[in-house]
Amino acid sequence: MEWTIQELAARAGITSRTLRHYDRVGLLAPSRVGANGYRYYNPTAVARLQRILLMRQLGMGLQAIAEVLDDEVDACDGLRAHIAALEEERDRIERQIRSVRHTLEALEAGAEPRMDVMLSGFNDRYKDEVVSRWGERAYQVSNDWWHGKTLDQQRAWKQAAEDLVAAWVAAAKAGISPTSERAQSLAARHVQWLSQIPGTPTAEGDRERSIEMVKGVGDMYVDDPRFAGMYDDAAGATFVRDALHAYAQTRM
Repeated sequence: MEWTIQELAARAGITSRTLRHYDRVGLLAPSRVGANGYRYYNPTAVARLQRILLMRQLGMGLQAIAEVLDDEVDACDGLRAHIAALEEERDRIERQIRSVRHTLEALEAGAEPRMDVMLSGFNDRYKDEVVSRWGERAYQVSNDWWHGKTLDQQRAWKQAAEDLVAAWVAAAKAGISPTSERAQSLAARHVQWLSQIPGTPTAEGDRERSIEMVKGVGDMYVDDPRFAGMYDDAAGATFVRDALHAYAQTRM
Protein backbone atom coordinates (compact mmCIF):
# COMPACT_ATOMS: atom_id res chain seq x y z
CA MET A 1 0.00 0.00 0.00
CA GLU A 2 1.21 3.49 -0.83
CA TRP A 3 -0.01 7.03 -0.38
CA THR A 4 0.77 10.01 -2.52
CA ILE A 5 2.29 13.04 -0.83
CA GLN A 6 -1.11 14.76 -0.90
CA GLU A 7 -2.84 11.77 0.70
CA LEU A 8 -0.19 11.45 3.41
CA ALA A 9 -0.25 15.17 4.19
CA ALA A 10 -4.04 15.14 4.52
CA ARG A 11 -4.07 12.11 6.80
CA ALA A 12 -1.21 13.43 8.95
CA GLY A 13 -2.69 16.91 9.30
CA ILE A 14 0.35 18.61 7.78
CA THR A 15 1.12 20.15 4.41
CA SER A 16 2.79 18.72 1.33
CA ARG A 17 5.29 21.54 1.69
CA THR A 18 6.27 20.19 5.13
CA LEU A 19 6.84 16.72 3.70
CA ARG A 20 8.98 18.12 0.90
CA HIS A 21 10.99 20.05 3.50
CA TYR A 22 11.51 16.86 5.52
CA ASP A 23 12.86 15.28 2.35
CA ARG A 24 15.21 18.21 1.63
CA VAL A 25 16.74 18.08 5.12
CA GLY A 26 17.16 14.30 4.98
CA LEU A 27 14.57 13.54 7.63
CA LEU A 28 11.96 11.67 5.59
CA ALA A 29 12.42 10.64 1.97
CA PRO A 30 9.54 9.25 -0.11
CA SER A 31 9.59 5.51 -0.67
CA ARG A 32 9.78 6.17 -4.39
CA VAL A 33 9.24 8.85 -6.95
CA GLY A 34 7.09 7.88 -9.91
CA ALA A 35 7.83 8.57 -13.56
CA ASN A 36 5.34 11.41 -13.32
CA GLY A 37 7.38 12.99 -10.51
CA TYR A 38 4.83 12.11 -7.82
CA ARG A 39 6.16 11.14 -4.41
CA TYR A 40 4.85 7.93 -2.83
CA TYR A 41 5.11 6.74 0.78
CA ASN A 42 4.87 3.14 1.98
CA PRO A 43 4.11 1.90 5.56
CA THR A 44 7.78 2.13 6.58
CA ALA A 45 7.91 5.79 5.61
CA VAL A 46 4.60 6.46 7.35
CA ALA A 47 5.93 4.82 10.54
CA ARG A 48 8.96 7.11 10.39
CA LEU A 49 6.68 10.14 9.94
CA GLN A 50 4.63 8.99 12.92
CA ARG A 51 7.75 9.09 15.09
CA ILE A 52 8.80 12.47 13.70
CA LEU A 53 5.40 13.94 14.57
CA LEU A 54 5.54 12.44 18.07
CA MET A 55 8.94 13.99 18.73
CA ARG A 56 7.78 17.31 17.31
CA GLN A 57 4.94 17.24 19.86
CA LEU A 58 7.59 16.83 22.55
CA GLY A 59 9.13 20.11 21.38
CA MET A 60 12.18 18.63 19.67
CA GLY A 61 13.84 20.43 16.77
CA LEU A 62 14.36 18.75 13.41
CA GLN A 63 18.11 18.36 13.92
CA ALA A 64 17.59 16.67 17.28
CA ILE A 65 14.98 14.36 15.75
CA ALA A 66 17.34 13.44 12.93
CA GLU A 67 20.09 12.60 15.41
CA VAL A 68 17.75 10.38 17.43
CA LEU A 69 16.66 8.49 14.32
CA ASP A 70 20.18 8.23 12.90
CA ASP A 71 21.63 6.89 16.17
CA GLU A 72 18.89 4.33 16.59
CA VAL A 73 19.78 0.70 15.99
CA ASP A 74 16.31 -0.81 16.35
CA ALA A 75 13.21 1.13 15.29
CA CYS A 76 11.07 -1.11 17.50
CA ASP A 77 12.99 0.01 20.59
CA GLY A 78 12.28 3.59 19.63
CA LEU A 79 8.59 2.85 19.21
CA ARG A 80 8.49 1.17 22.63
CA ALA A 81 10.03 4.29 24.15
CA HIS A 82 7.39 6.43 22.46
CA ILE A 83 4.62 4.18 23.75
CA ALA A 84 5.98 4.48 27.29
CA ALA A 85 6.12 8.29 27.00
CA LEU A 86 2.60 8.44 25.58
CA GLU A 87 1.28 6.20 28.34
CA GLU A 88 2.82 8.50 30.94
CA GLU A 89 1.19 11.48 29.26
CA ARG A 90 -2.13 9.63 29.12
CA ASP A 91 -1.93 8.88 32.84
CA ARG A 92 -1.16 12.53 33.58
CA ILE A 93 -4.12 13.72 31.50
CA GLU A 94 -6.41 11.20 33.20
CA ARG A 95 -5.34 12.58 36.59
CA GLN A 96 -6.10 16.08 35.36
CA ILE A 97 -9.55 14.99 34.19
CA ARG A 98 -10.28 13.45 37.58
CA SER A 99 -9.11 16.56 39.41
CA VAL A 100 -11.18 18.92 37.25
CA ARG A 101 -14.21 16.65 37.59
CA HIS A 102 -13.75 16.70 41.36
CA THR A 103 -13.70 20.50 41.34
CA LEU A 104 -16.81 20.70 39.16
CA GLU A 105 -18.77 18.19 41.24
CA ALA A 106 -17.81 19.88 44.49
CA LEU A 107 -18.83 23.31 43.23
CA GLU A 108 -22.12 22.02 41.86
CA ALA A 109 -22.85 20.42 45.24
CA GLY A 110 -22.03 23.63 47.08
CA ALA A 111 -19.02 22.02 48.76
CA GLU A 112 -15.43 23.17 48.99
CA PRO A 113 -13.10 21.23 46.64
CA ARG A 114 -10.01 19.63 48.16
CA MET A 115 -6.99 21.70 47.17
CA ASP A 116 -4.65 18.74 46.86
CA VAL A 117 -7.09 16.94 44.56
CA MET A 118 -7.66 20.05 42.43
CA LEU A 119 -3.95 20.22 41.61
CA SER A 120 -3.37 16.50 41.07
CA GLY A 121 -1.87 15.84 37.66
CA PHE A 122 -0.76 19.41 37.04
CA ASN A 123 2.69 19.28 38.61
CA ASP A 124 3.56 15.61 38.81
CA ARG A 125 4.61 14.86 35.25
CA TYR A 126 8.00 13.59 36.43
CA LYS A 127 6.88 12.03 39.71
CA ASP A 128 7.99 8.48 38.87
CA GLU A 129 11.38 9.72 37.70
CA VAL A 130 11.94 11.86 40.79
CA VAL A 131 10.90 9.00 43.09
CA SER A 132 13.15 6.50 41.31
CA ARG A 133 16.16 8.84 41.41
CA TRP A 134 15.82 10.55 44.79
CA GLY A 135 13.00 8.83 46.68
CA GLU A 136 9.35 9.41 47.55
CA ARG A 137 10.20 12.01 50.20
CA ALA A 138 12.07 14.18 47.69
CA TYR A 139 9.04 14.24 45.44
CA GLN A 140 6.54 14.91 48.22
CA VAL A 141 8.58 17.67 49.87
CA SER A 142 9.29 19.44 46.57
CA ASN A 143 5.68 19.04 45.43
CA ASP A 144 4.36 20.54 48.68
CA TRP A 145 6.89 23.36 48.36
CA TRP A 146 5.71 24.20 44.85
CA HIS A 147 2.02 24.18 45.70
CA GLY A 148 2.73 26.27 48.78
CA LYS A 149 3.90 29.14 46.59
CA THR A 150 1.63 31.98 45.55
CA LEU A 151 0.91 32.42 41.85
CA ASP A 152 3.35 35.34 41.70
CA GLN A 153 6.04 33.26 43.37
CA GLN A 154 5.50 30.43 40.88
CA ARG A 155 5.76 32.87 38.00
CA ALA A 156 8.96 34.33 39.43
CA TRP A 157 10.45 30.86 39.81
CA LYS A 158 9.58 29.94 36.23
CA GLN A 159 11.02 33.22 34.97
CA ALA A 160 14.28 32.55 36.82
CA ALA A 161 14.43 29.12 35.17
CA GLU A 162 13.78 30.61 31.73
CA ASP A 163 16.49 33.25 32.32
CA LEU A 164 18.95 30.51 33.27
CA VAL A 165 18.14 28.50 30.13
CA ALA A 166 18.55 31.64 27.97
CA ALA A 167 21.95 32.30 29.55
CA TRP A 168 23.04 28.74 28.80
CA VAL A 169 21.90 29.01 25.18
CA ALA A 170 23.77 32.29 24.71
CA ALA A 171 26.94 30.80 26.18
CA ALA A 172 26.70 27.70 23.98
CA LYS A 173 26.23 29.83 20.86
CA ALA A 174 29.25 31.93 21.85
CA GLY A 175 31.39 28.83 21.33
CA ILE A 176 33.11 28.96 24.71
CA SER A 177 34.53 25.93 26.48
CA PRO A 178 32.35 24.11 29.05
CA THR A 179 35.26 24.53 31.49
CA SER A 180 35.58 28.28 30.92
CA GLU A 181 34.89 30.65 33.79
CA ARG A 182 31.68 31.85 32.16
CA ALA A 183 30.37 28.30 31.75
CA GLN A 184 31.41 27.30 35.26
CA SER A 185 29.73 30.41 36.65
CA LEU A 186 26.52 29.31 34.94
CA ALA A 187 26.97 25.80 36.34
CA ALA A 188 27.27 27.29 39.84
CA ARG A 189 24.10 29.28 39.22
CA HIS A 190 22.39 26.10 38.00
CA VAL A 191 23.39 24.17 41.14
CA GLN A 192 22.24 27.06 43.32
CA TRP A 193 18.90 26.99 41.48
CA LEU A 194 18.58 23.26 42.15
CA SER A 195 19.48 23.74 45.82
CA GLN A 196 16.39 25.90 46.31
CA ILE A 197 14.14 22.86 45.77
CA PRO A 198 13.47 21.18 49.14
CA GLY A 199 13.99 17.45 49.35
CA THR A 200 16.77 17.30 46.78
CA PRO A 201 20.33 16.30 47.75
CA THR A 202 21.58 19.79 46.84
CA ALA A 203 19.07 21.38 49.22
CA GLU A 204 20.01 19.01 52.04
CA GLY A 205 23.78 19.48 51.64
CA ASP A 206 24.50 15.84 50.84
CA ARG A 207 27.72 16.30 48.87
CA GLU A 208 28.08 12.85 47.33
CA ARG A 209 24.46 12.58 46.30
CA SER A 210 24.50 16.20 45.11
CA ILE A 211 27.40 15.45 42.78
CA GLU A 212 25.52 12.41 41.49
CA MET A 213 22.37 14.49 41.04
CA VAL A 214 24.07 17.31 39.13
CA LYS A 215 25.75 14.84 36.78
CA GLY A 216 22.47 12.98 36.36
CA VAL A 217 20.60 16.17 35.52
CA GLY A 218 23.24 17.01 32.92
CA ASP A 219 22.96 13.55 31.36
CA MET A 220 19.17 13.86 31.33
CA TYR A 221 19.31 17.05 29.25
CA VAL A 222 21.13 15.13 26.51
CA ASP A 223 19.64 11.65 26.77
CA ASP A 224 15.96 12.34 27.44
CA PRO A 225 13.94 13.38 24.35
CA ARG A 226 11.73 15.55 26.57
CA PHE A 227 14.68 17.83 27.26
CA ALA A 228 16.60 17.57 23.99
CA GLY A 229 15.21 20.86 22.66
CA MET A 230 15.38 22.81 25.92
CA TYR A 231 18.76 24.33 25.10
CA ASP A 232 17.94 25.09 21.46
CA ASP A 233 19.58 22.01 19.99
CA ALA A 234 21.60 18.89 20.82
CA ALA A 235 24.86 20.85 20.82
CA GLY A 236 23.47 23.25 23.41
CA ALA A 237 22.29 20.41 25.64
CA THR A 238 25.70 18.73 25.35
CA PHE A 239 27.42 21.99 26.32
CA VAL A 240 25.29 22.27 29.47
CA ARG A 241 25.93 18.63 30.38
CA ASP A 242 29.68 18.96 29.96
CA ALA A 243 29.78 22.17 32.00
CA LEU A 244 27.73 20.62 34.82
CA HIS A 245 29.92 17.51 34.83
CA ALA A 246 33.07 19.63 35.02
CA TYR A 247 31.62 21.70 37.85
CA ALA A 248 30.53 18.61 39.78
CA GLN A 249 33.97 17.02 39.43
CA THR A 250 36.08 20.05 40.33
CA ARG A 251 34.04 22.50 42.39
CA MET A 252 31.51 20.59 44.47
